[in-house]
Amino acid sequence: MEEVRAACGDDDLLMWTAQGLRAGARSWSLAGAVVSAAPSLARHHRLAVWGDTTSAISLVRHAWAELGPAYRPLGDTRTITDLASKIDGLEVAGEFSWMSLNTAPPTNDPDVTWLHDETEVATLLSTSAPNSYAAPGTPGVTRWAGLRVDGKLAAVAADAWSAPDVGFLAGVATDAEFRGRGLGERICRWTSQELVRAHGRAALMVDDDNGPALGVYRRIGYIRRRIAAASLAG
Repeated sequence: MEEVRAACGDDDLLMWTAQGLRAGARSWSLAGAVVSAAPSLARHHRLAVWGDTTSAISLVRHAWAELGPAYRPLGDTRTITDLASKIDGLEVAGEFSWMSLNTAPPTNDPDVTWLHDETEVATLLSTSAPNSYAAPGTPGVTRWAGLRVDGKLAAVAADAWSAPDVGFLAGVATDAEFRGRGLGERICRWTSQELVRAHGRAALMVDDDNGPALGVYRRIGYIRRRIAAASLAG
């Protein structure tokens, strides 16, 4: 992993996708570019791209030759757009934001804790966030934090698909009954603190049109970066 870190300048998106080079994860570098690939990472086969576009094109094609075309390029919006204009059949599939945090946010919230039973999490998500990528039992979702109000589970967040040195925040949801009370920020702040302490930094993905979530993450200290994903047509 130190070779990957040096090649990409410790870019957090690349380091997250490399996943510590666990089984199935790969990284390649060429003349100022790096790509990292990991299967079933946040529900997709990911191929993070960094650096010089010309070299990155060669690396993406090399990765597809080894791993197959299901791996979707992911990186800064300008890089992915440029790749899509130069690789036949590659199309931008979506644009969103990557946010990262290098300092643990201060918090001391006795109402938040890691949960031992995920049954309530599944119930909350089914009604309040049915499209969440992270869910109990999903491969790569490690543990859930929960915030209770008067004994009832009111908000949750997951430690999911974390790499050794990039913790990943996902599955954030608040029960509709308790929205508008700042519970989402409280559980995100607590979970982010835990992730930074465990991994050195934390990161997440968020839709660009989700203004309330972007505001929460900014207040916690996350820095926003516009990214895009692409896939081969068909």
